Amino acid sequence: MSTRLRLATVLLTASLLLPLRPTLAQLAGHGGPVRALAVSVDGKTVLSGSFDTAAIRWSLATESAEQVLRFHAGAVNAAAFLGDGRMATAGADGQIAIWRPGQPQPDQVVEAHTGPIVGLAVSPDQSRLASASWDHTVRISSLSGGGTRVLHGHSQAVNGVAFAPDGQSLVSVGYDLTVRIWPLPGGSPETIVMPAPLNAVAISPDGEIVTGAADGKLRMMTADGRQTGEVMVGATPIVALAIAQDGALLATGAIDGTVAIVDRKARTVVRTLAGPGAPVWSVVFLPDGATLLTGGTDGRIRRWNALTGAAIGSNVVGTPADPLAAYAGDHGAEIFRACVACHTLSETEVQRAGPTLAGLFGRKIASLPGYRFSDALKAMDIVWTPETVSKLFEIGPNAYTPGTKMPEQHIGSAEDRRALTDFLARATSK
Repeated sequence: MSTRLRLATVLLTASLLLPLRPTLAQLAGHGGPVRALAVSVDGKTVLSGSFDTAAIRWSLATESAEQVLRFHAGAVNAAAFLGDGRMATAGADGQIAIWRPGQPQPDQVVEAHTGPIVGLAVSPDQSRLASASWDHTVRISSLSGGGTRVLHGHSQAVNGVAFAPDGQSLVSVGYDLTVRIWPLPGGSPETIVMPAPLNAVAISPDGEIVTGAADGKLRMMTADGRQTGEVMVGATPIVALAIAQDGALLATGAIDGTVAIVDRKARTVVRTLAGPGAPVWSVVFLPDGATLLTGGTDGRIRRWNALTGAAIGSNVVGTPADPLAAYAGDHGAEIFRACVACHTLSETEVQRAGPTLAGLFGRKIASLPGYRFSDALKAMDIVWTPETVSKLFEIGPNAYTPGTKMPEQHIGSAEDRRALTDFLARATSK
């Protein structure tokens, strides 16, 4: 497929279903794709965030939800445990919420960004929280009330952020193809231009920087930005990246559902996990370095033995039906495949994170009942037609629909845009 579509966070509040007794080593409670995963230092607790606008604190010992955190007005795209037992969540509403276990509302809310936040990182000394946003900025907030520093430089969405192990620098990556290494407490960053847009970053205990890109490659570099290697993981964008506590293994999640385990030193993919086939939006290792958690489009969190590739418990609970199965061989359907995590084609399908596209053509922008659109979109005079949808992807959502929560994405080929609109005309009018 010629088009690289980044992950979307077009959002709708979805229902949250919490089973009384989760089974088969799967944590099943979210009503939408699991976008974020974090693990406590002791490895006993997991914090997950979802497109359904909720976060959940889980006990791994009982495999049950201990707390549902509801605050954000959009998808919860990032989550982190803080050093004093508190938790941080951040989302498409541009806000960071700080929580204490058992409390129904956040202790503190940081109005951090003017665009969706998609990444969080806690400094090694637990004193600072860094956030990456699609507003093109990185922000470093003091966790003791000492204010916020804003880092400007990226020209497009910032998708990931990570502190160096010594706390002396911060690394950010973005859709503008750059890695930026920011000296702390201040100074101009070292900027490295990469061959493809970057969706994720992780830093090993020895300081090696690892980036995950839209071309399916991991790229490694030294702490000062000198490139040292790369690994081709797959043919589709990497959207999630984690590193084991000892730095030996990397794990990636991709748009096509591939979960790869990579030997960092050997620069090789050592195994691929047999997941459900839908996009994997989040991955995280437990402190033992051998257990991996993955969060998928079906709202489930799965456990894996990263050393053998085996599922822990039974992860096969019936693969969801492919919503595009009826369109096999349709080029337009294949282009649309990256959108199915957030959008349905008919009103009879279970609602996903974004608005249904049923009856799309002929509908005024931001007019679908029951969906929370921004005021900027409501003020526009666009009617969705094959021509306007084509224009949207030709020049990008930021230019065509300023104020949208859609990611910046383009379909450069006129033939591909026509195939997509022809497909939508057939699939959304039934």
